[in-house]
Amino acid sequence: MTLSKMLLGFVRRHWRSYAAAALMLACIAVLSTWIPRQVGHVVDGMVAGALQGQVLLQQLGLLVAAGAAIYLLRVGWRLALFAAAYRLGQQLRTQLYARLTLQGPVFFQAKRSGDLMALATNDVDAVEMAAGEALLAAFDGTLTLVLVLLMMTVGVDWRLGLAALLPFPLMALAFWRISDHIHQAWQSSLARFSKLNQHVQEGLASVRTLRALGLAEHNSGQFRTLAASAGEASYQAQRWEAAYEPAVGMTLSAATVIALGLGGLLVARQELSIGQLTAFTMYLGQLIWPMFAAGWVLSLLERGRAAWDRLLPVLEAPLSLEDKGLHPMPAQAGLSFEHLSFSYAGAGQPALQDIQLQLRPGQTLGLVGPTGAGKSTLLNLLLRQFEASQGRIAVSAGGQSHDLAEISLQSLRAAIAWVPQEPFLFSASIAENIALTRPGATRAEVEQAARMAAVHEDIARLPQGYETEVGERGVTLSGGQRQRVAIARALLSEAPILLLDDALSAVDTGTETQILDHLRELRQARPERSVIIVSHRLSAVMEADQIAVLRKGRISEQGSHAQLLEAGAWYASQWRYQQLEASLDAL
Repeated sequence: MTLSKMLLGFVRRHWRSYAAAALMLACIAVLSTWIPRQVGHVVDGMVAGALQGQVLLQQLGLLVAAGAAIYLLRVGWRLALFAAAYRLGQQLRTQLYARLTLQGPVFFQAKRSGDLMALATNDVDAVEMAAGEALLAAFDGTLTLVLVLLMMTVGVDWRLGLAALLPFPLMALAFWRISDHIHQAWQSSLARFSKLNQHVQEGLASVRTLRALGLAEHNSGQFRTLAASAGEASYQAQRWEAAYEPAVGMTLSAATVIALGLGGLLVARQELSIGQLTAFTMYLGQLIWPMFAAGWVLSLLERGRAAWDRLLPVLEAPLSLEDKGLHPMPAQAGLSFEHLSFSYAGAGQPALQDIQLQLRPGQTLGLVGPTGAGKSTLLNLLLRQFEASQGRIAVSAGGQSHDLAEISLQSLRAAIAWVPQEPFLFSASIAENIALTRPGATRAEVEQAARMAAVHEDIARLPQGYETEVGERGVTLSGGQRQRVAIARALLSEAPILLLDDALSAVDTGTETQILDHLRELRQARPERSVIIVSHRLSAVMEADQIAVLRKGRISEQGSHAQLLEAGAWYASQWRYQQLEASLDAL
């Protein structure tokens, strides 16, 4: 879809606002072209001695009334126009955000967040201006131009009008060349602004790391370079926009010289009155706005077109995950991983190969193995952040079984409480972050969840307790505190499936024991809840109903804790090592 088609469709949907603005602009154009004619009439009347006293005051009063009406109509058309244009900006931002929330990780691996933020701000603003100022300025300028030319040629003298138009084809050629440069300049400007935006976003998100590594000054240097580059690109775009003014000025100057020369000759021949020549020169002055409007419109449209060329691929990008939505997620569902395999794009080796697991409602599954074995990938497939390359995940309940891809994404994700390896906290209070999954939870329920996650005492020691603002991404809390707040958020959720992806990695063994004890109590209180625990610490999964050891994307061992110890393979050797490490730490 081109920018023009999109704008045409928007105008059709909001035709009342555009029609009201166009009607007011038409009245402004008529009044503006009437004023020079009225001035010429007054001048001729004064020269002839026919306008004096009360009659002269009445004629001048009409001019003042026309000026006041033009002022009020200009206010009115701006209110009508920009109300519609702002609706387009809101619509585009809403559409863009909705599209982004439906995309999966594959999409965001190819897109940078800073660039997407620039699309939602700078680029949408450019399209919004094209829908607002550009369209109405085009209408106003065109209507004014037509009326002024008619008044010049028909209302004054056609010979004078045609002669004054001789320089205008050269101005049109100059406009065509300038607009092409402006489009390229705005493309470069928007792209460089995106790079600057991305750098700022990454720099602020990693400010503590940059300071710790002594890279703050280097980062500031990169920012200065990008800022200078973005400023230079914007300057070049504005520089080409400024080229419209000399083209208009030179054209109108040439037209004025021609008009005054020929007009003076016609006045000398008594073929034209002084009042008519005065009106004609005023009409020439009124051509300034249509000419500037043409340049302004071309600039706004080229900027909007450059922005739309960046927005459209994101708005029309196919969803990386298809939501068939054929079935809701059952309240108590069994999960079956059937010959599941998965490979990341561009990876030489598959991340998962021929995974076969079953998890009945209320059971706990432990996933362990070396780093990079595919444990988190398995959870991501269950969350449908990626699609399996081969095999499937089956969801069974009440004697029926459905492919996970047939379950609606909304109901699937509502049924899962997930604590990722790197928990995300919002810029809100601790209480709000914990209650995110249950906004209606009472303070007592929030505190109980915090106690189960062994973070209540830490929160109580903070100056404002549960009302403490955690800052962006929870920057005011330690890694272990952020992790436990995220666990509390998951435990407060009523979702029937709980996923803990190495969620105890940032806590000490004593805190881990407390959390595991509370999880055991939770399982007894809610025996229908299924739990999948990914951990490098085998003590976190020793009480699981079944444990799977993943190595190089395959299940190398499977069974209970006792069975795996008896097998004497990787799990048993790792258990002995961790027990020895714990005993040495206790000394």
